[in-house]
Amino acid sequence: MNIKGLQKLTLLDFPGKVACTVFLGGCNMRCPFCHNATLVLGYGGEDISEEEFFSFLEKRRGRLEGVCISGGEPTLSPALPEFIRRIRSLGYAVKLDTNGLSPDMLEGLLREGLVDYVAMDIKSSREGYAKASGVPDIDLTKIEKSAALLMKSNTPYEFRTTVVRELHDEVDMVRIGEWLSGAKNYFLQSFLDSGELISDGLHGYDKKEMEHLLKLLKVKIPSAKIRG
Repeated sequence: MNIKGLQKLTLLDFPGKVACTVFLGGCNMRCPFCHNATLVLGYGGEDISEEEFFSFLEKRRGRLEGVCISGGEPTLSPALPEFIRRIRSLGYAVKLDTNGLSPDMLEGLLREGLVDYVAMDIKSSREGYAKASGVPDIDLTKIEKSAALLMKSNTPYEFRTTVVRELHDEVDMVRIGEWLSGAKNYFLQSFLDSGELISDGLHGYDKKEMEHLLKLLKVKIPSAKIRG
């Protein structure tokens, strides 16, 4: 596994769990607002061996409850299922962060019961996906399949959208609501500039504007909330 970072403790990333987050390198999107640009573009991050990572998990047994697998995009690795099996063999619950472009991998993980929680990023409405993902020829059928898999699954999940002034507007919120109507958990989060972005010149919405966008989304997704 291409392990490029480890956050040894998080109380926020895995709902209901005291967890750590492991970051895998590489991604098949180039979202302009991505705050993990070094992982996506492959020129930064740590190099952590599997042996070092699993040694850490062994030492934290009984203190940590879960492991979040993030990136980059974790589902790019064919070795991901075995990686998760090994984590679970130590007694940890597993949360997966994904962009949804690998529905076959996601389907296999769900079918085998390897993930306890999935967070899928929804980059925009269908109409805005190419621009928001940085992939002009993006295959939306893969995104749609992944979203549908989660909505039909018994596995707890959330959808989340990072809202950027230059990329998202009211119409996008209405269209997302129509597309993913009835989703169990949906979070909007305003863009914040981390200083390590793929593109410059991006801005977030203020609190009042975010509440207005949330109201539009809640028409079809009553569970929607603002995070952060």
